[in-house]
Amino acid sequence: TLFPYTTLFRSLAACVVLLATGCAHSPTFDIMGSLFPAWLVCFVLGIVFAVLARWLLLRLHIALLYPVIVYPCLTAAFTFAIWLIFF
Repeated sequence: TLFPYTTLFRSLAACVVLLATGCAHSPTFDIMGSLFPAWLVCFVLGIVFAVLARWLLLRLHIALLYPVIVYPCLTAAFTFAIWLIFF
């Protein structure tokens, strides 16, 4: 009767071990003596690229239907792209 629980426990232990292997290294940047997480740098660059995209869209006179949704999505897309490219 304990066999299904033993299998479940072993499967759970294997999943925890596999997921914990990603915790070996924390990507950080040393900026003026303080360590900043890499996702924060990627987020700031994502905001900068979204502002540049907004400027380009305004310059080309391209009107957006829902800018409140488009610009945060652009920020997220740029942030994730920078993370994937560099990390």
